Amino acid sequence: MGKVIESFPNGAPSDTCVKKRPNQPNHGQARPQPLHTNPFEVVASSESYHPGQEISVVVYPHTKQELFRGFFIQARDADTNEWIGEWVKSENTNTIPECAAITHGDNKDKLAAKLIWKAPQNKRGRVYFT
Repeated sequence: MGKVIESFPNGAPSDTCVKKRPNQPNHGQARPQPLHTNPFEVVASSESYHPGQEISVVVYPHTKQELFRGFFIQARDADTNEWIGEWVKSENTNTIPECAAITHGDNKDKLAAKLIWKAPQNKRGRVYFT
């Protein structure tokens, strides 16, 4: 009898924010890869923000042959590590405002994901995306 695999074609569930291993794969024993072997990169247009600023965040593979289907990204304040800001929902994404996260909205192959994060209206500082 084969194994049954359950996936989330419409994105990670909101309880991903509070799982025992936050911001890590919750697929059984799966763990994040060491940075030097990770075939994907997350690049933000800025690491500092001012009130209401929009920052572009792109997820892409190092080589054009790599594809991916899913992602879960959170914005965190670099000084306090708190969830911060909000994501702009696009056609192929779902947002999880409770924890400043964004996830895939479909299970199609992706060459890249171009996302927009919006800083809070009443704060400035440094942000990182995980």
